[in-house]
Amino acid sequence: MKNRRKNQRTVGQTYEKLAASYLQEQGITVLSRNYRCRQGEVDIVAREGAYLLFVEVKYRSSSRNGDPSEAVTPAKQRKLTEIARYYLYDEHLPEDTPVRFDVVAILGTDIRYIRNAFEQEII
Repeated sequence: MKNRRKNQRTVGQTYEKLAASYLQEQGITVLSRNYRCRQGEVDIVAREGAYLLFVEVKYRSSSRNGDPSEAVTPAKQRKLTEIARYYLYDEHLPEDTPVRFDVVAILGTDIRYIRNAFEQEII
């Protein structure tokens, strides 16, 4: 079981790196990868214009288990909101900083970038 987790982590890191490169190609500035706090972890924190982005990366080798974006469940959305709230506090950013939640869904070799994948109130 330990080797499986290690392999999943390695695969995850590979696709998170790919997603970060993809975002940079789109003109987005990546600020942090794998930001962790007591509320949890987000794959990428980035900036696009005035917006602070919290980006979740989801990968599936095939659609057999559904679209990768479907893995960003309402519970995960709430968790990402908590992480965003803490990030603003931790980085001494104003509470009214515009925040957006995005998803990079990778299915096989296809990358789909979903801007504003869901909306949540930060304050």
